Amino acid sequence: MAEPVVRIPDAKVALSTASVYPESTATAFEIAARLGYDGVEVMVWTDPVSQDIEALRRLSDYHEVPILAVHAPCLLITQRVWSTDPWVKLQRAQAAAEKLGASTVVVHPPFRWQRQYARDFVRGIWRMADETDVRFAVENMYPWRYRDREMLAYAPDWDVTKEDFRDFTVDLSHTATSRIDTMAMVDRMGDRLAHVHLADGNGSSKDEHLVPGRGNQPCAELLERLALGGFGGHVVIEVNTRRAMSAAEREADLAEALAFTRLHLASALRVPRS
Repeated sequence: MAEPVVRIPDAKVALSTASVYPESTATAFEIAARLGYDGVEVMVWTDPVSQDIEALRRLSDYHEVPILAVHAPCLLITQRVWSTDPWVKLQRAQAAAEKLGASTVVVHPPFRWQRQYARDFVRGIWRMADETDVRFAVENMYPWRYRDREMLAYAPDWDVTKEDFRDFTVDLSHTATSRIDTMAMVDRMGDRLAHVHLADGNGSSKDEHLVPGRGNQPCAELLERLALGGFGGHVVIEVNTRRAMSAAEREADLAEALAFTRLHLASALRVPRS
């Protein structure tokens, strides 16, 4: 006779500071602490606090919320944050992660117009990863679309599984925008999947970052698979709350996302009774 046993992996559930935009980085720490998140991922962007290691350390200590990951400044709006040299940006992200006790730096593939950076990117990421215990988890992106036209904005490719990286981040809003088979991409990443950006999407040409469960992505299926496999990385809630009409509505969305993740980041196994 078998009986169900719930297996919960060691994975921590973190809140991306991008999830509270247009509110501040400091607000993300407050909300993460209040809702019971295990930590935060700091999106380094134009908010000066997100760029200030000592300010981040004080927020982490005050709210007793660890910083689990640092997202390097890879967006169009952060081209001048921490230098205009993309390698300097990654070096500073690595240094921030080491000083803040974060295990992971999330990095996007280069834009196609960053030609020299793109040519050296795969080798360069391996070199940097060899010099630190911090993981450089390269994130899947998506083709840019306008009406019926598609533009390949990233190099070597938006599908990072086409290259040999040591660690990957899978983002389920990006898989939705790419209109690909999400679980097939996860299969290609295999045991190199080190980090998850959990969000949802409906296949729009826009990167939606919906609360998990509100789109068509296999968010629950992925979490349950991670639980079965004993995933030891981080699951980061990275959702868009810009349309929230109030702070209470934003917080409710982030509470819902956390509840969804904790519910599905567990797997009921049937094992023989002893």
